Amino acid sequence: MSDFLSTVFAAWSKAWPILFAVLFFGLIILSHELGHFFFAKLFNVKVNKFAIGMGPPILKKKRGETEYSLRIFPIGGYVIMEGEDEESFDERSFDNAKVWKRMIIIAAGAVVNLVLALFIVMFMLSQESLIGTPQINRFFENSTTQQSGLEKDDVIKMINGRNVYSEYDLSFLLSRDKDGLVDFVVERDGQKIAVNNVRFEMRENSGGGESMVLDFIIVGVEPTFLSVIKYSALEAVSFARIVWISLFDLVTGQYGFKDLSGPIGTVSYIAQVTQQTVQTTDLTPILTMLTLVSVNIGVFNLLPIPALDGGKLFFLFIELIRRKKINPKYESLIHAAGFMLLIGMMAAVSLSDIIKLVRGDLA
Repeated sequence: MSDFLSTVFAAWSKAWPILFAVLFFGLIILSHELGHFFFAKLFNVKVNKFAIGMGPPILKKKRGETEYSLRIFPIGGYVIMEGEDEESFDERSFDNAKVWKRMIIIAAGAVVNLVLALFIVMFMLSQESLIGTPQINRFFENSTTQQSGLEKDDVIKMINGRNVYSEYDLSFLLSRDKDGLVDFVVERDGQKIAVNNVRFEMRENSGGGESMVLDFIIVGVEPTFLSVIKYSALEAVSFARIVWISLFDLVTGQYGFKDLSGPIGTVSYIAQVTQQTVQTTDLTPILTMLTLVSVNIGVFNLLPIPALDGGKLFFLFIELIRRKKINPKYESLIHAAGFMLLIGMMAAVSLSDIIKLVRGDLA
């Protein structure tokens, strides 16, 4: 009996972080779809289906005019509105709504994800003893960056030509540097000053390669109502830009296909961070991960790619400018092609995630 309980406990200890990760990933998707759903209802557009997940339904129930379902694969969700992808003569169809209403309905999902990320950041900062800022408080002994021109109380405004909004930009932008020589723009005594070729010490990593040694400590401010609002907004901008720059790096070839992760990889990473959070009782890593996932979904969906919300918004912008609807036949074909490409990419990335799991790369 004791062996059986030990086996059950061991299995549960491995399973619950994954279940937790699936739940939270599902909640992020749910918030996205609720954005579309809420504004469709607000603007009196008929909603035929509301689904969380993809594939065959686990639970399905029709209430009023809408069929609600929970589906087996937690990799997305959808809201199907009357007349969204087909011709409809219903006066409450999506296609019959004013163009500005349709734009709000389409954009609402991504916007809700970004707002959710902002609230998570606000919660994180409200729990901190001090909120980090991009201002230098003091240097370590024999600091190479101080010797290269940085000074105490400098407020870092730019790193290698990119604006710095929050403490997250410091670590992210510095991690992108390849040679340990960094160009800064700082605010010093009320003036912006360029401090170029600031040298950082580099150290070898255990897994190979080198990483930069940060040899100064930043200023922290107390979390008051105003400071939490201010720095939450700045950090939310930083998170969104991290996603945007990472996508740009992917397109320009700085990251390869092997560096991509889909829903399986994302859930695996969240599960790992969840276990670490339980061991350390520090919620920051898991909340940071959830913020990045929510921002990632929000930003990615706003890209002008067919079948994504951004692609649909692009066509609506054209309609708004032309004051004339685009032929729905051609638009549907473009979105269908985009959808097939996205499904193919998702399948390939998911297969890559499974191979990484089997090899232990995501363990």
